[in-house]
Amino acid sequence: MSVLHRTGARVLDPRLDPAYHIPIISDGIHEETMKDLVLKLLPEIKEINDPTLQEKVTACWQEAIEFRGWTEALLLNIPFTLLAENVQIMFIDHVRAVCRMCIAVDKTLDQYHSRKKTTVNRDHLVAGALLADVGKLLEFEIVDGKPVKSDYGKHIRHPFSGVGLAFKHGLPSEVMHIIATHSKEGAGEKRTPESIIFHHADFIDFELVK
Repeated sequence: MSVLHRTGARVLDPRLDPAYHIPIISDGIHEETMKDLVLKLLPEIKEINDPTLQEKVTACWQEAIEFRGWTEALLLNIPFTLLAENVQIMFIDHVRAVCRMCIAVDKTLDQYHSRKKTTVNRDHLVAGALLADVGKLLEFEIVDGKPVKSDYGKHIRHPFSGVGLAFKHGLPSEVMHIIATHSKEGAGEKRTPESIIFHHADFIDFELVK
């Protein structure tokens, strides 16, 4: 398993970081499980009606967090993009805000278009919204106290790593499609209704800070 912090060429165990918030007890089991942390950070997972899909989304986040040993403090305080300067919107806030925007759009379309509305699978929409950026936890790392694109991230952008995680954990192809097509990698592709909604919601947040 990789670890997060690098100072020059030296690798630091995140458990030595004072910000590492999950206590380790003698048998090596986290007092607060990683699953609990994911659900604490992303309560929108509970907006998914299918409990199996909830579990799969949670599992993707667990693995992504563990890949570099991300801490709660860092997850709440890294910018959601490295493509703009002085970004004040943090990663988890962005994920949650865009997910909430997607839900609001779907509910508004229900309210005003009713039976004439294009069919949208709400569970797939929410799952895709929550997983579209999960690959950034592989793409980013902290070097000398600052978030930067890792060597891994220079080769594999987050839509690709996100799809890889989703495939590994058995997410449906409809959800993987949202992850795969939400950014520039989806240009020219025919997006599903769920991907269209997420793409536009995501770029509202991005364009407003860019």
